[in-house]
Amino acid sequence: MMLRLRGAWRLFRVALHILHGVAITLLSLDSLERPARLRRVQWWAAKMLRVAGVTLEGAGTPRPGGVLLVINHISWLDIVAIHALCPQARFVSKADVKHWPVLSRLVDAAGTLYLERERRRDALRVVHHMGEALTAGDTVAVFPEGTTGEGHALLPFHANLLQAAIATDTPVQPVALRFSDALHAVSPAVAYVGDTTLLQSLWWVACAQGLRVRVQFLLPQGSAHADRRALAAHLRDEIAGALAETPPG
Repeated sequence: MMLRLRGAWRLFRVALHILHGVAITLLSLDSLERPARLRRVQWWAAKMLRVAGVTLEGAGTPRPGGVLLVINHISWLDIVAIHALCPQARFVSKADVKHWPVLSRLVDAAGTLYLERERRRDALRVVHHMGEALTAGDTVAVFPEGTTGEGHALLPFHANLLQAAIATDTPVQPVALRFSDALHAVSPAVAYVGDTTLLQSLWWVACAQGLRVRVQFLLPQGSAHADRRALAAHLRDEIAGALAETPPG
């Protein structure tokens, strides 16, 4: 009973914080200068983790300026965790997110680039826009697995979106995410796979005990003249190695 009450209280606070974020987005975010806007994004993301009962641990440093972050994908919480440490990151996300109630406002405000996976050639359009953003000095973030996994092992990395970094001679920086909790080295509470709904995932997260997320920024590396499939395999190995070497929180 106490677990459910705590989960309900956390879920209530999460809902209030989401609505607060939407209000900020609609009323004031566009009027702020970029540094102030990024501070607001970082504050909102860090508090979102706290009210959901998630402890954040960061390691390494995100590279400033134009860089492509390559991240393993576990949950919708991944984006929140990254923004709590790297608020300037612009994510490439599936177009379905545009239709999420309420949350879509926040996703739009973060400068998200949308990919319509059902259209095979849409990746070319997204790679072009990613290249423009990287050339302008933006931080762009991708999940090359293309979907969420359970956190126990990495899925194959798709190489298409890496072409944006190769074509613009932009550094790539692998990022390793791990969620653990009081009972599990790899927490099942954050698994967002199969037919799991966003509401179900929110409830599982809210009810978890001692949930932690570790975000490890690995060393940036060059991408000029790289073969994108070889680069994807190399980045996957880097992230897998970091996850294997890092003890659970």
